[in-house]
Amino acid sequence: MSEITDFDSLRRALADNSEQPEGPARNARAERLLAEAERLDVPLAVIEALGHQLKVYNYSSEKDKMFVPFARLLRMWDERPEDFDEDEAHSLHWVFKWMSAGMLDQPHIPLASIEKWLGEMAHRYRLAGHSERAVRSAEFSVAAHTGDLARAERAYAAWLAADRDRMADCHACELQGQGAWQVRCGRDAEALELWRPVLEGEFACAHEPHTVLASSLAPLLRLGRLDEARAHHLRGLRLVRPMESMRGAYADHVEFCALTGNEARGLELLAERPAYFTDTGQPRSRLDFMAVVTLLTDRLTELGLGGQRVPGPAGRTWTARELAAHARAEATELAERFDRRNGTGSVGDRIRARMAQRPLAERLPLGVRAVRPPVIPTAAPPPPAVGTGAPAAGPGLAALLAEARRLSDTLRPHALEAWAAVARAAPDGAGLAPRDRAELTDHEAMARGPEGLALFERAAELYAEAGDPGEALAARARGAYVRALTGEVDAALTAVTGLYDEVLALYADEGTGVRQTAAVVMSRARILMRRVHGAAGQNAVYTGTGTDTSAGTAAGDADRDATDTRRAVLDAEAAVREVLALVDGRGGDDVRLAARAAEARAMLAELAGLTGDAERAAELFRRAAGAYVAAGLPWFSVEYQVQVAALAHQAGDLAGAERALRAALEHGGPYVEPVGRAQLHLQLAEVLGGRDAAGEAAEHALEAAHWADEAGESGTLGAWARQQLGGFLLRRGRFAEAAEVLESALADLSADTHGDGVVVQARWWLGDCLGELGEHRAAAEQRLKAAELARHWPEQQDHATLAHLAAESLANAGLAQEADRAYARAGGLWRSLGNTQFLVRSLRARAWLALGRESGAADARELMARAVRECERALTAADPADREQLSEELGGTHRQCAELLARSASEEAEDAAIRAAFEAALEQMTRAVAVFAALGAAGLHGRTGAELAAGWLEADLGRPARAASRARDVLAAYEGADEGDETIRARRTEAAQLLEAARETEEGQGAEAR
Repeated sequence: MSEITDFDSLRRALADNSEQPEGPARNARAERLLAEAERLDVPLAVIEALGHQLKVYNYSSEKDKMFVPFARLLRMWDERPEDFDEDEAHSLHWVFKWMSAGMLDQPHIPLASIEKWLGEMAHRYRLAGHSERAVRSAEFSVAAHTGDLARAERAYAAWLAADRDRMADCHACELQGQGAWQVRCGRDAEALELWRPVLEGEFACAHEPHTVLASSLAPLLRLGRLDEARAHHLRGLRLVRPMESMRGAYADHVEFCALTGNEARGLELLAERPAYFTDTGQPRSRLDFMAVVTLLTDRLTELGLGGQRVPGPAGRTWTARELAAHARAEATELAERFDRRNGTGSVGDRIRARMAQRPLAERLPLGVRAVRPPVIPTAAPPPPAVGTGAPAAGPGLAALLAEARRLSDTLRPHALEAWAAVARAAPDGAGLAPRDRAELTDHEAMARGPEGLALFERAAELYAEAGDPGEALAARARGAYVRALTGEVDAALTAVTGLYDEVLALYADEGTGVRQTAAVVMSRARILMRRVHGAAGQNAVYTGTGTDTSAGTAAGDADRDATDTRRAVLDAEAAVREVLALVDGRGGDDVRLAARAAEARAMLAELAGLTGDAERAAELFRRAAGAYVAAGLPWFSVEYQVQVAALAHQAGDLAGAERALRAALEHGGPYVEPVGRAQLHLQLAEVLGGRDAAGEAAEHALEAAHWADEAGESGTLGAWARQQLGGFLLRRGRFAEAAEVLESALADLSADTHGDGVVVQARWWLGDCLGELGEHRAAAEQRLKAAELARHWPEQQDHATLAHLAAESLANAGLAQEADRAYARAGGLWRSLGNTQFLVRSLRARAWLALGRESGAADARELMARAVRECERALTAADPADREQLSEELGGTHRQCAELLARSASEEAEDAAIRAAFEAALEQMTRAVAVFAALGAAGLHGRTGAELAAGWLEADLGRPARAASRARDVLAAYEGADEGDETIRARRTEAAQLLEAARETEEGQGAEAR
């Protein structure tokens, strides 16, 4: 049986279909509804169904279908205009503009036909009495498309000069077109200024700011306004994603990715829209899409990724190189079709320029996860064969050796890589002197870590062969320290003790220098520090008292552990002070000695921390970091500045933590590995967030996410950074960006890896964002998922809050039954927590939901009465500190009860029942007045609001004198009050209105009596 039985049911079906997502399914239903309308034998029904069909075609990938229903509508208008009501007559003339744009989009429609149509549009607009503004706008579009710039300028001026009337596009759409022309003319800044009211939300419509956000991306990049470009991409993509008709705007976002080093995200966007490759209903947007696909895949090929699999048209697999060739051919062929139709080369010129663009930013971090494809380096040519006489490529062995020695002697980054280059140039040390081979072997051992233990011994032998016994001892001491790092601390300590004795004797006999001696003494100190860490790991922090602070350990064992720790600390401290005694003040030009002194101070700082002296630890870490900076080795200071930051944070000194982390970032610069940079930025973001600097915190969280991605830690550290970034963006009111980032974070966040608290917070924030964006069903889903996780926590406050928020979202989404269940769940939780205030609010919310149900008035009244009783019960037992808040809640509940009673009266059929409901409402409102009055000044605004509401009820009940009395009470309450207070002004205005209404009622009653 048909769903359409009459004109009203058809209109409901048309309205319902209008709310469905754009696309073929909506279009197909519009076609079925037209067939149903024709069976009604009502001309206006057919007209409305045709208009609906035309509209859904226009906002879909099947734009080429809209000409048929329009032609039929126009014929019906010409034959029987009286069949059109005012709305449909307006709509018919409105869609003339769609026809003009639609014809331009179809290269098979001759230009002469388009020009003829412009004339027809102008004629019909004149007949209907409309301004020529829309006509001139359409003419401008034709001229701009064909490349007739002189005519375009004339039409543009005429468009702006003509009067705005009902046929003009909305302000947002007009500004979009005007800004696009400024971009076309190379005036990016002027375009952005024109678009500003749309971007700031002053003007909007169904497709704006969607298009303006997309159109603004390239101009912002060209102007170097990268932060705005990033924001517009995140915000705009969220708007166009669900709208099938916006392929052109979607293409702008793909282009943005290709121009900012976000190629991987560009591929993700292609994968989301496979139909965009093949949908032919709007050739012009397909041309734009294929052009940016070419741009993106050409860029991938340029990066050495031409063989990478990429999303493409269905039916086969594609590599980047193959898709680039295909997309270029498609775009070129489409452009040629337009140019043949137009008789110019304008479209082809623009498309070729678009495909040939160069990146405008090497990498613009977006905050969302998209792992950058690896750049494949070009293979280096093979080295010339030995004996061919060809010159060696690159620096010679002597130069490589000198550079490696310079870097290691001055403790520069990449010294180990430089020695590796020497090793490649001199396999097995061929051509090197024993001393050179010793250094080479020594550095190879350092690079290999535990796997290089044998090489340290080989290096020592070579040093000895080269006549440097002190460096031989130093090499063996370095090997002992590496052994300690593997856990063999006792064996390492035994080995280094003998080396220590030898080097001191050698130094005393002037058989070696300070540098070599310091190397051995420092290795011994490092090994003793390892022993301290091992001992401290078995029990609580050693405080110097021998007190056991770890639970579950027998007293005797605890005493022995504390004694071991105390002995280890004392031994290590003595060894560290020996280092300082040997090298402090003797650095001179030898940065190695200065570095030894700085490291020794850092060791003393660690020991101070282990003994509970956080203040001294922080001071020593600061001195160590400062010593590294003074020695020209700022990158070594980073780990100690991080320690300073951690200690400051523990002490509640956020400013100190911020200073230390900023210094770490400044001094680490490019020398810190990506994962380290991510951690530094994330720590600073958290500190800044704690200081309410959400804007700068967001910047550092963004950097943290970027560097985590670069480090291959997208799913771990990167997800954490994105979660924080989303929270900071939410705090700044940038809801769409925050939602994009949080959704990206949640793809990787897991309770096992990050903790369920982090996941709950991310979903909570995302729910807040979605609620602000009006996506209430999705907000409810996130809040319910968060509540389910929080359900298992010992503390149930968060569970209750999330359940309550989910209920609000469900109610806002129109899901009344689901909302009622969620409010009931929240109410039970609030009751178990003893939180009467929110228990009462959940009951009130359920009452209003019940009132919206058919025959739900009785349930609504009972729920509201329960809310009143709960509040009164809590108030009688409340502590004095809680009474004011509960009294305010009770007053508000009485008022809402009154409003509900009055509103429910409309369901009653008899006048007597309506009057009884109003009397009951007045009683509740009077109670509200009394409760608020008892609060004195704190309840003034609540009291006057309830007093006025009671006055209106008195007036509705035919008691104007009482209504006027209540109005005068309100005016008296605010006598002499601040005129600048908005609430006071509103109350006075309403009181005056109530007085006037009461006066008119009294006069009317007097006239009736006479």
